[in-house]
Amino acid sequence: MEEMHIGVMTWVLRDPIESLGLALAVGVRTMQLGCPPDGYDPERKEEFKELLRKSGIKVTTVFCGYAGENYSTLETTKETVGLRNPKFREERVRKTFEVSDFAKEIGVNAIAAHIGFVPEDREDPLYGEIVETMRKIADYCKGNGQFFALETGQETARTLLRFIKDVGRDNVRVNFDPANMLFYGSGDPIEALEVLKDYVIGVHCKDARREGGRLVEVPFGEGEVGAERFLRKLVEIGYKGPLTIERELEDPEEQRREMARIKVSLEKLRDKVLSTR
Repeated sequence: MEEMHIGVMTWVLRDPIESLGLALAVGVRTMQLGCPPDGYDPERKEEFKELLRKSGIKVTTVFCGYAGENYSTLETTKETVGLRNPKFREERVRKTFEVSDFAKEIGVNAIAAHIGFVPEDREDPLYGEIVETMRKIADYCKGNGQFFALETGQETARTLLRFIKDVGRDNVRVNFDPANMLFYGSGDPIEALEVLKDYVIGVHCKDARREGGRLVEVPFGEGEVGAERFLRKLVEIGYKGPLTIERELEDPEEQRREMARIKVSLEKLRDKVLSTR
C-alpha cells in the first residue's frame, strides 16, 4: 500500500455496514471504524465481516464509543467522556475489552478512544486512577496483539506524553487529531506533533476555523490547522501511515460528497509534499 494512503473515519453510532459503504463510495482503501456503545447484533457482525473481506478495504483502527458521552460543552465533555468519571469507568473498561475482542475478530491491531481529560496535576488522585485504568486496558490489548491509541486534544501534548510514560506500556500510542487541539485550546497542532512524534500511529485529517467568535469544524485544508504544514511535519517525523479524513456531518449524503471532495484535494497536497521532501 502506498505511503500516506488516504482513508475515512466512520464514527460511533453508525451501522458498520453503512460505514463500509461510505468508505467504498468515497473510494478509499482504508477506514477507521467507530464501534457503537451498544455493540453489534451478532448476525450483522458476521455479515459485516464477510462484506469487509470481499471489499478489499482495510480497517486500520476501531474506535470505542461509550454510552452517555456528551460533547456539547466543555463541562459535559469533562463529566461524561471517556474514563475520567469513576461512575462510568468499570462499565467502559468492560466495553473497551469487548471492542478489543471485536477488533481482533476482524484482524485489526489497534483500537482507540478519547479517554477524557487527563489532569495536568500529577498529584491529582484522578491522575493515578486513570493511569492504572489505562494499564489494565493496555495489558488486555497486548493480549490481543494490539496497540491502544489515545485520541489527542483534551490535554496538552506534554501532559499526554508524560501520561504515556507514566502508564509505562509499550503498546500505548497516539491517534493525532490536529483540529481537536484547536477545539480544546490545548496547543499548536504542529508543535504538539513534534512532542508526540515517537508515538503517533494514526492521524485524522480534520480542520477548524473561527466563525462568529467560535471554532467550527470545516473541511480539511480550509481551516486553521494549516494542511500543508501539517503534512510536511508528518513527513519530517517519519510518519508513513494513513491520512484518515474525518468530517462530522449529520447528513450521510453530504458527508459522502464532502469526504470525496476532501480526498481529491488531499491526494494532490500529499503528492506535492512527498515530491518535494
